[in-house]
Amino acid sequence: MNITFLGAAGEVTGSCFLVETESVRFLVDCGMFQGLDAATKNRQALHFNAGELDFVLLTHAHIDHSGLLPLLVARGFNGPVYATHATCELLEVMLLDSAHIQEKDAERAREWQRKGETLRNPDAINPIYTVAQARACLRQLHGIGYDVDVHPHATVKAKFRDAGHILGSSILEVWIETEGVTRKIVFSGDLGQPGHPLVNDPAAIEHADYLIVESTYGNRLHKPVNETTDELVEAVNETLQRRRGNIVIPAFAVGRTQDLLFMLSDLAQEGRLTGKPRIFVDSPMARAATEITLKHHRLLDEEARSFVQHMQSGRHMPLPVTFTETVEDSKSINRISGGAIIIAASGMCDAGRIKHHLRNNLPHDENSVIFVGFQAQGTLGRRLVDGAQSVRILGEEVPVRARRYTIGGLSAHADQAALMNWLGHFKTSPRQTFVVHGEVETARLFAGKIRLDLKWEAQVPEAGKKYLLA
Repeated sequence: MNITFLGAAGEVTGSCFLVETESVRFLVDCGMFQGLDAATKNRQALHFNAGELDFVLLTHAHIDHSGLLPLLVARGFNGPVYATHATCELLEVMLLDSAHIQEKDAERAREWQRKGETLRNPDAINPIYTVAQARACLRQLHGIGYDVDVHPHATVKAKFRDAGHILGSSILEVWIETEGVTRKIVFSGDLGQPGHPLVNDPAAIEHADYLIVESTYGNRLHKPVNETTDELVEAVNETLQRRRGNIVIPAFAVGRTQDLLFMLSDLAQEGRLTGKPRIFVDSPMARAATEITLKHHRLLDEEARSFVQHMQSGRHMPLPVTFTETVEDSKSINRISGGAIIIAASGMCDAGRIKHHLRNNLPHDENSVIFVGFQAQGTLGRRLVDGAQSVRILGEEVPVRARRYTIGGLSAHADQAALMNWLGHFKTSPRQTFVVHGEVETARLFAGKIRLDLKWEAQVPEAGKKYLLA
C-alpha cells in the first residue's frame, strides 16, 4: 500500500492524497492551492490517469480540500465522490462559485491581453474549469451520514466522523485490506478548536496504523475565548463609534461567516457593542451556506441550535443583517461612509467581492480590516497581515491606511494544544504519523513535538513523493 502527497505537504492548501494498493486506487480530498504560485500549481495538478481512480473521499467542502474536483472529472474520473450530506449540499454552492470566479478571471485576462498588456501567466485566458464542468462533477457526489460504515470498494471500508471544523466536516477512518491484511489510515482533515461556535468538538479517535494529521496552527496557541471576544468588541467599538468608520472582514463563506453572525448577534444581545452596527454579508454563496446551515441545525452544538431556532422563527434579531445578492447591491455598500460591518469572501482576500471592498476601504484611516482566519503565504490577506503599506488590487496600487486587527482566537482550526489533546486520545501509537496542512516550518515543529511528547514516529512528507505503508 502506498500514499502519495499531491498537496498540503509543506504548505497549508491543496489537500490531495493518493492511496494505492494492488486492487484499489483512490483520492482523499482534491483541493485547490491558494497563495504563492497557486494558479500555476492548480493547472499542473492531478497529472495522473484520473480515469483509473475508483472513488474519492472528501473531508469537507472548503475549496482547498474540494476545489479541483471538477478538473478531476474533466480529466476522466467518472467514479463516486463520498462526503457527508451537508458537505455535498455546500459543494453545490462552492464549486459553482469557484468555476464562476475562474471564468470571470479568464474573461478579465483576455480583456487585458486585448489591450496589449503582458500577462504574468499566459494560461490565465482559460479557466481551470468551467461552470458546466462543475455542474457535471456534482452528479458524482454521494452523501453519507456521520458514523456510518460505507464500502466504496470490496477492499475498503470508511467512516466519516465529526471534525468540528465547519458544517459537515469530517475526520476519515479508512480500513484497507491488502494481501490478506487490513490496515487503518486516519485522515484528520481540518480539526476544529474545542468550544468553537456552532459546531461540535472533534470526535475522538483511538487507533490508527497510519495517521495523516493537519498542523495549520501547530506552532501556536489561540487566545482564550474571553480574551478573543474582548479583542473583537474593542475592534468593533473603536472603529464604528470612536473613529466612525467601516469594518471589512474577509471571511470564508462557509463556516466563518456563520460563526461571525452568531458571535456578533450574541455580543449585541449582551449589550457589549455600542450603537447598532449594520451588518452586510456580501456573498451570495454565504447566504446559501447560511441557509444550508439552518437546514442542518441538528449537526450544530446545543447553543447554536437555540440561535438557529431563533433565526428560523422570524423573531427580531439583535443586529440588522443584510445579505446582498446582485452586483448593484454590492456596489451600494461602498456608498456607506461609516457604521457598517462588511463580511465578504474570500477568507484570504484572493478572489470574490472582498477585493472591491478592500480597494474602497483600505485608503481611509477611519476604517479597519479584521482578520479572523489563517492567511496563507503569498495571499493578499497575508501581505496585509504582514504590514504592507500598499497592495495591488484589481490592477490598481492601493495605499493601506486602514487599521488592521488579527484575531486568531476565532480560527476554526485547532491550535497546538487542541491538536495534541486530540492525539492524546489514541490508545496506541500509529506506525507512522504524517504531518500535513502546515507551512513547512510549522509542520516540522509540530512533527518534532509529536516525537518528543508522544514518542511517535512522525515526519513531514515531501510534496509529490510516494510513501510505502507496510
